[in-house]
Amino acid sequence: ENLQKKTSATLSTKSYDTFISPNILNLSSFAKLMKKLQEIHPETSRDKIVDALLEVRKNNSGILCGLSIRAIVESASKIL
Repeated sequence: ENLQKKTSATLSTKSYDTFISPNILNLSSFAKLMKKLQEIHPETSRDKIVDALLEVRKNNSGILCGLSIRAIVESASKIL
């Protein structure tokens, strides 16, 4: 029997911690987003990229589910 453990991620930003449920954004998607955004914006810090992703989520009724990675990258790039 192969049971999948549920995990969660806490993203640490400048002055606060933000909890992102795995149902909102799974870790492999987050890694893809971070990698892509760091490639596009190499001069931008990880914290600023996370802030931009949180802003995209906020602008999308508090969720990223349903948005393609491409759409999230485009939205975050506009913020950055």
